[in-house]
Amino acid sequence: MTLHITNGDCAADLLRASGIGGDVLPWRDVLHEGPVPAGLDLAALSHVRADFISSMGWGDAAAVRRDFQTRDTTLAAADTHDGVVLWFEHDLYDQLQLVQLLDWFATHPHRSLQLVCDAEYLGTASPERLRARFPTRHAVTAAQLDLGRRAWEAVRSPTPDAVDRLRNGDCSALPFFGAALVRLLEELPAVGTGLSRTEHQALLALRPGGVTLEAAFQVAHDEDPVFLGDTVFASIAARLARGPEPLLDGPTLTSAGHDVLDGGRDWAVTGGLDRWLGGVHVVGPRPWRWDSAARRTVAPA
Repeated sequence: MTLHITNGDCAADLLRASGIGGDVLPWRDVLHEGPVPAGLDLAALSHVRADFISSMGWGDAAAVRRDFQTRDTTLAAADTHDGVVLWFEHDLYDQLQLVQLLDWFATHPHRSLQLVCDAEYLGTASPERLRARFPTRHAVTAAQLDLGRRAWEAVRSPTPDAVDRLRNGDCSALPFFGAALVRLLEELPAVGTGLSRTEHQALLALRPGGVTLEAAFQVAHDEDPVFLGDTVFASIAARLARGPEPLLDGPTLTSAGHDVLDGGRDWAVTGGLDRWLGGVHVVGPRPWRWDSAARRTVAPA
């Protein structure tokens, strides 16, 4: 029997309905939010991730821990399946999950590991479309396993220059991963404003006033490829409403919010940053930054 591993419950349900057969494992982790520190094995990292997810109010703590434990136990038993097929998309959310799994399989080889990954979304497809895509799967190559291993190490590094170096190298083994790494780096505080790209897009969407968070989400996540969910967007808006000088009051920009968008102040300096991006702790007034003009990371001065 085949084990199919995919990004979340929507895609998992569609795979079950497709008639392809086999067991289906949804990976279910939003790795571009919260801590993903280096030096932890899968079980220890899953504890960190479960604690973060429950702390955000995205699930009951005990239930989230059980889900991660069940997920990891299923993965550990992958060698009991005749084959493993990884089903992922081209966006940041999926590409981070994919390299975590490639890192696992680099050290836990499977005799038949295959991949389905194109510039096509899974969760909005039909069961018939997934059944049609199944024959397009291909064997995961040694180069893909090696890049996945190096990528997962870089994403978990405590400084983002490791990601910057990797994405400036040869990422051709995973054709969508280089762009995903750039999108990850864009979530660092920007030079000048201290806002991540998503925070900036959220404030722009809300700036006209009279805009609900739901409507702002539709504007703010209008990018290609789409990776951001509405629950994460709501948490980002809540983050912008905290700190010594909040940028939002509900869905309304404060004077500080207007000033930051206009370039009059730097939220990293005044806002008391304290969040994680992969292995990077984005904290304090002098964090690592992203220079969008030069397209590179900038170390704390």
